[in-house]
Amino acid sequence: MAIRWTDYPAAPHHDELIAPGGAPRHGAEAVARHLESLGISELTVRQKAAEAAVKAMGITFTVYHEEGGSIDRAWPLDIIPRVIEAAEWRRIDAGLRQRARALNLFIDDIYHAQRIVNDGVFPRQYLADSVNFRSQCVGINPPLGVWAHICGSDLVRGADGTMYVLEDNLRVPSGVSYMLENRQVIKRVFPELFEENTILPVDDYPSQLYDMLRAIAPPGIDKPEVVVLTPGIYNSAYFEHAYLAQQMGCELVEGRDLVVDKDDCVHMRTIDGWSRVHVIYRRIDDLFLDPEAFRPDSTLGVPGLLRAWRAGKVALANAPGAGVADDKLVYTFVPAMIRYYLGEEAILPNVPSYLCAEPDQLQFVLANLANLVVKPTNESGGYGMLMGPRSTEQEREEFSLLVRANPRNYIAQPVLQLSTVPTLIDQQIEPRHVDLRPFILSGSEVQVTMGGLTRVAMRRGSLVVNSSQGGGSKDTWIVETSK
Repeated sequence: MAIRWTDYPAAPHHDELIAPGGAPRHGAEAVARHLESLGISELTVRQKAAEAAVKAMGITFTVYHEEGGSIDRAWPLDIIPRVIEAAEWRRIDAGLRQRARALNLFIDDIYHAQRIVNDGVFPRQYLADSVNFRSQCVGINPPLGVWAHICGSDLVRGADGTMYVLEDNLRVPSGVSYMLENRQVIKRVFPELFEENTILPVDDYPSQLYDMLRAIAPPGIDKPEVVVLTPGIYNSAYFEHAYLAQQMGCELVEGRDLVVDKDDCVHMRTIDGWSRVHVIYRRIDDLFLDPEAFRPDSTLGVPGLLRAWRAGKVALANAPGAGVADDKLVYTFVPAMIRYYLGEEAILPNVPSYLCAEPDQLQFVLANLANLVVKPTNESGGYGMLMGPRSTEQEREEFSLLVRANPRNYIAQPVLQLSTVPTLIDQQIEPRHVDLRPFILSGSEVQVTMGGLTRVAMRRGSLVVNSSQGGGSKDTWIVETSK
């Protein structure tokens, strides 16, 4: 069966590959032509080859069930790539660097002088109500003044082509391993396209991450020992923890493998005895990180770890307390942060948002629940939200009670018609909505991945891209073109 882009379904949204009328977008011409030349039958064969490669490489993710169990599933990957021209990406890159700098300045300020609060730019009450503010971190000075060393900012493109920041993930952002593995699989599927086009690489992320982690080691350490701290095999992101440790040549450890001595130094259990650890890339949430400082019932963390970090004997990435900026209410203030700390206007806009904590905005949200997306400020994975246009009257009534009971816990946004990318569905090519999660590393410099993890809603018309709720993924190609 042939592929004709002039027959590709027209829609009121922005398609990343095909412009209205069926012409490929600038930068995507080679991909579109090649897909046409292959046809549906050959694409289906290559899709099956990609799925076989995913299974052979053991690329999985974990889905939790309400009954308390979990299941590992093969990572869902659609082979038709998302293409972004390098000229556009340079602007996105600059916007993400700007955002990361402002967020780190905000976190550092919050745990020190709180100038942004005292000057009335960020309301004091919102900080007092923050579930992610850690009083244990007040006054601590992490290396280089960086708190959020790894950030995953979710981007969406609206119907008019504008790229918005949807949210910032600053606690333990996940997904970068799937970005890297997607590229490895798609290189096998379309080797000819990688030979004929300038597709910018993502493969250097593990070395960039390792160099950043080494740079935050305590002073005077020539060869710092870096480890990845995981909650263990039952964590939904365990594949990623193991993958990144292996790619960086680091030890993957659990809390029981580490101990803090009387001098506040961290040591790792090895077959040769105890070995000093200088940097910990932790993939455990704050509250479970140290039973002495946070939850005393945690068996995942390391007793005394916060004490060692405060003493400067070990570096932690991301720093405890960084989650104070990982809050959808705080997200709405990022453009103001950029103006306040950097004296600049935001390069990348936020999605327009309503704060339910503000009485006038709350009344607007409650009166327009049928037309808005309402999100809890500290949930992830698409859970706990109301998709207004697809909700029933009973669901809206029940949700309004939740919002009224705790308005600080909710923001609302208009429903964006997310951009789409052609996707192979049952031997047909159909548009499916996507978002994009680039990853930003902050150390002695700020670096942004060349693209990111594109997540795709595999169900027709759905805007839910999370893999735990039936979403899939695509490789993201930043393509350098000649003018």
